[in-house]
Amino acid sequence: MKDNENIEKLSNFNSPSGVRDSYTQTLQYLYDRLPVFQHIGGEAYKPGLENSIRLMSSLYNPQNKYPTIHIAGTNGKGSVSHLLAAVLQKAGYKVGLYTSPHLDDFGERIRVNGKMIEQQYVIDFVERHKNLFANIEPSFFEATMAMAFNFFADCQVDVAVIEVGLGGRLDSTNIIIPVLSIITNISFDHVGFLGNTLQKIAFEKAGIIKANTPVVIGETQSETCLIFEEISKNLLAPIYFADEHFKISFIGYSDGKMQVETSDKKLLNIGLCGIYQLKNIVTVLAAIEKLNSLNFKIPELAIQEGLENVVAITGLQGRWQKLNNNPTVVCDTGHNVGGMEYIVEQLKTQQYKTLHIVFGMVNDKDISAVLALLPTKARYYFAQANIARALPANELKEKAKSSGLIGLAYLSVKQAIDAVLSETKSDDFIFIGGSNFVVGEALPLFEK
Repeated sequence: MKDNENIEKLSNFNSPSGVRDSYTQTLQYLYDRLPVFQHIGGEAYKPGLENSIRLMSSLYNPQNKYPTIHIAGTNGKGSVSHLLAAVLQKAGYKVGLYTSPHLDDFGERIRVNGKMIEQQYVIDFVERHKNLFANIEPSFFEATMAMAFNFFADCQVDVAVIEVGLGGRLDSTNIIIPVLSIITNISFDHVGFLGNTLQKIAFEKAGIIKANTPVVIGETQSETCLIFEEISKNLLAPIYFADEHFKISFIGYSDGKMQVETSDKKLLNIGLCGIYQLKNIVTVLAAIEKLNSLNFKIPELAIQEGLENVVAITGLQGRWQKLNNNPTVVCDTGHNVGGMEYIVEQLKTQQYKTLHIVFGMVNDKDISAVLALLPTKARYYFAQANIARALPANELKEKAKSSGLIGLAYLSVKQAIDAVLSETKSDDFIFIGGSNFVVGEALPLFEK
């Protein structure tokens, strides 16, 4: 989204108008002064930890005042972060949660027990540290991370779940000393920064593995497991492949929840309905087992309630999220080859008369490979999100033709959604995706 338009959308309109105006101005300052990867892509990426170390040192290293759990991976790290935070909260812990990017509100990035960071805190933190930002010149992500870690310390959280932004080894969050590291899986994304083979990407993700600190690997992959094992061995870090110890199977859906069964015949209701969440649930169960071995106290009831109510507890959005009935409208933030493979498989299981797909991408993804996965028997509405990185809708439309995908181009997500809603019947199915930004712009349209 363009900065001026984005800032107004980021505001929480439940606050008094004076605070809201100051909050809007504060966010405008952050977007104007600090490079934002969400908006401009690689130009905003500042690999290395020097800025993070200087920032946190100036703040007296608040990230060391509470235990942390560090989560990396190509796909699933956001879901795993929210699922784990929900379970920990139901176990009675005060939980900080730092994730990115946000979809609709800046505060989604920084939560304590599911509640977004207060607007006044954002205002005060930025005002207090403008000189520090001017001196260090951090990226938007680095400054936001510093704010989150400081907020968690001020809130006196019991534990903080920290999602890696990009990669791992050189990600700005990699200054924490976690009690547990988690790597969900490895697929191709951000290859310009992380490498063009799974082995190179795995090496970067493995950078979050710390000496003598257990690491859970969510998915055993032949191309990458030896890299994780070698690095863990050198660091004396106990390694645990989740899918070698936990097995779950999909049962069905009931009351908007996904039902699964564990290998020991326990039934779990899951508040996230994407079939691809099965691997994430296995990862979370393994992480919980490890945390309990580290003197956390997470009872079975907390696991059941956290997994079932993750959306209400944490506010997670955009993971196979149903936005409407008759016609059914679902959105998902999956945007790379690995994520799109699972989405396409789930689309095959849906019942509908006609499939409609609202789709947009950013210009630094493997566009052709993603388009090649999409179903040809669908009507397409190619949309252009309101950010500089968005691939122009007409260009996306032309690229899609080579994969047999036919549709019309729209200059905005709203125009595309207005068009699809005007053309669908009650027994049709609408999927919205391809980019976090497309989903982020779609969500408020259905909240109304």
